[in-house]
Amino acid sequence: MGSVRIEKVPYGGWENCVQIGNGLVDLVITTDVGPRIIRYGFTGRVNEFCEIDSTMGLKGGNDWRLYGGHRLWHAPESRTRTYEPDNHPVRWEEIDNGIRTIQDVEKLSRIQKEMEVTLSPGGSRVRILHRLINRNPWPIELSVWALTAMATGGKEVVPQPDRDTDLLPNRLISLWPYTRLNDPRVYWGERFILLRQDTDIKHPFKFGIPNEAGWAVYFNHGHLFIKHYTHHPDRRYPDLGVSYETYISHFMLEMETLSPLTLLMPDGSIEHTEEWELFDDVRMPSDDEDEVQETLKRYIRHP
Repeated sequence: MGSVRIEKVPYGGWENCVQIGNGLVDLVITTDVGPRIIRYGFTGRVNEFCEIDSTMGLKGGNDWRLYGGHRLWHAPESRTRTYEPDNHPVRWEEIDNGIRTIQDVEKLSRIQKEMEVTLSPGGSRVRILHRLINRNPWPIELSVWALTAMATGGKEVVPQPDRDTDLLPNRLISLWPYTRLNDPRVYWGERFILLRQDTDIKHPFKFGIPNEAGWAVYFNHGHLFIKHYTHHPDRRYPDLGVSYETYISHFMLEMETLSPLTLLMPDGSIEHTEEWELFDDVRMPSDDEDEVQETLKRYIRHP
C-alpha cells in the first residue's frame, strides 16, 4: 500500500498550488484562483486535462477566464450568475488523503463553492466531492455542475441508455442551438455515442443525455480516463432533463456531470460526487462498437 503526499508547489505560473500524489498519479489544485483542479495525470507524465496557455498563471480582475482543468459551477447556465469570475484566492485545508478548497461567497449569486479532493493511497482513483452552499436569505433552485476540460486529440465514449421500456421511449437528447447533428466529430451508435476532439474544427458542439449508466470515458495519450457519478432516474435535472453533457471546441473536450435540481434553503448545501480513474497502455479503439465494448470490458463492469 502506498501513501499520499500533499505539498505546496508552483505550477503554470501560479506560485501557490497544492499537489496531491501517491507516486503513481498526481493532481495539482490551484489556490491563487479557483476552486479548480488544473492537472491530473501519471506522475512525471502528460496532463490529461486541458490547459489554456493564454490564461495560465493569471489571477485577479473582473473578467471570467477559461483556465482549463476541472471546475465547479451551478446550473442552469446563466450569463450573469454562472460566469462570476473565479480569479481570486481560495482557502484550503488538509483532510485525510487530500484537501478541501473553500471559495469566498460569490458576490452576485451569494453561492459558496467547496471541493474536497482525495486520492487513494494505492492506484489512480480520485474522489471529488463538490458542495454548493446558499448564502442568500431566500431559497434558490439549482444543480451542482462539475466540468472537466480534457486535452486535445482524444476520443470520448458515452453509453446510451438501454432500459427496456416496452412501447415507451427510453432516451432523450438535449441539443444546443449551435449543435449540428451531422457534425463529423460525433458517431451516434446503437450502444455508445463516440465523440472525437479535433483541433481543426472550430465550430462548437454540445449535447446532453440522462446518463443512467453513470460513467463516461476519454481515450488519449495511450491512457484511459474514466469518470463515474450517480444518475438519479426519479429526480428532475436541468437542460430538459439531462445529467451528463459534453461540449467540444477546437482546443478541448468537456465532460460534464450534474446533480438533480434542488431547492436550496438559506444556508443549506447540496453535494455531488465524482470518482476518476486513469489506466496506462490503453489503445484508442476505432468507432466499431464491438471493439469499443471489448476494450471497455477490461475496465468497467457493465459497459
